[in-house]
Amino acid sequence: MNKTQLSPDERSILLRIARQAIEKAVDQEPIEPLDLPSLTAQLQAAGASFVTLTNMGELRGCIGALQAYQPLVLDVQEHAIAAAMEDYRFPPVSREEVPLLEIEISRLTPSHPLEYSNGEDLLNQLRPGVDGVILRNGIQRATFLPQVWEQVPNPEDFLTHLCLKMGAPGDLWRRQLLRVETYQVEEFREKPTK
Repeated sequence: MNKTQLSPDERSILLRIARQAIEKAVDQEPIEPLDLPSLTAQLQAAGASFVTLTNMGELRGCIGALQAYQPLVLDVQEHAIAAAMEDYRFPPVSREEVPLLEIEISRLTPSHPLEYSNGEDLLNQLRPGVDGVILRNGIQRATFLPQVWEQVPNPEDFLTHLCLKMGAPGDLWRRQLLRVETYQVEEFREKPTK
């Protein structure tokens, strides 16, 4: 990470705001505006985040932004709600599920283009477990956070799954040069209550 890491207090504030936002959204209550001036400079600074929800270790929703366009604290709040209510892969989270959810926040660094000459060169430049990867092909785009390497540790499989997520043939990364960008994350999650 080239940014200053968030403090434990800043992390717990973001996790609390994410959980409160999900609870309000599930109950269809309005979200109270945040008192931005009372927050630290890092929470007020523009930041890009992904919020991932799991239930018993299974993915329950994941939504985020690749570019910073609003204060980090608002980005986390917005994507917590979206992960709970708008991830097209899942039905909206129910009130009964909220206590079972574990919230993980990933704060992204700015992405950088990865220049490569062919599929083999691309494989050699990827850093499993470190880099998040964005693939672009025309208007198609998809990303995997660095945490996805835990489930898909093989770089060939990682790129194949990412092409499929983008809506392209799985071997497209071998057959043509795609726009590839990489980024890193500062990832943190709620402490288990057990």
